[in-house]
Amino acid sequence: MKVATLLGLLLVLSVSTGAWAVEDVMKQLVPTGKLRVGVAYAPAPTPIFVAKDTAGDVHGVPLDLGNALAKTLGVPVEFVVVATTGELTDACSSGAIDIGFMPADDERRTRVDFSPPYFVIESTYLVTGPSAIKTLADVDRREVTVVGIAGSTTMRAARRSLKNAKVVQAASVDEAVGMMKAETAQAFALTHDALPVLQKQLPGSRILGGSFQITGVAIAVHKDRPAALAYVTDFVESAKANGIVRRAFDDAGLNGLSVAP
Repeated sequence: MKVATLLGLLLVLSVSTGAWAVEDVMKQLVPTGKLRVGVAYAPAPTPIFVAKDTAGDVHGVPLDLGNALAKTLGVPVEFVVVATTGELTDACSSGAIDIGFMPADDERRTRVDFSPPYFVIESTYLVTGPSAIKTLADVDRREVTVVGIAGSTTMRAARRSLKNAKVVQAASVDEAVGMMKAETAQAFALTHDALPVLQKQLPGSRILGGSFQITGVAIAVHKDRPAALAYVTDFVESAKANGIVRRAFDDAGLNGLSVAP
């Protein structure tokens, strides 16, 4: 993606960034001299996930935004690709990566800090044809097994909202889809934007209307690094305002999705 320099953010660290010096930003955000960006993958790109092509290379919104951020810093970038956003939370909290792209929920906020959101997700269920589930309320039955991705915001929200259904975790999207195909799970908790491509793999399946969770998607940084947080905050707000996020969505084929205000 072609990226414009974001108004010399390294040189003018003011307003939301406060009085942080360039040295503070570099020490806190790129301590190794390169920006280590954590991304999770799925079968198709979404505002949260990258996708892998036939050569094994990844592409998508987090990749474009990670490259754009590294360019404003003037440093090389290294992408760490994992199966789940839960793994990204662990890696960001431990310092194994510098930033990660993930939904920002209350549990994660105890471990990492977040930029403003660049997208807002709504979570629902993909249900199998034989299940006869028609509504969100129909999911919460004792005979229903719901699968979610381990460590994900969506799975935690499903567990909070469901009182009767059994909730189990999968290590990846592919594993969860496999459980749906085998009918060991009747519902898959995920975000609306990620489900249409998975629905095609499950003939007769349905995406339920409505949502049981609404959450912002943002850039996570290691906790208690104020200069790093201020910098990614400025980056996200600028990238929303000048069209970088919009172009990343469009390049990923996500033309119908709206950037967060």
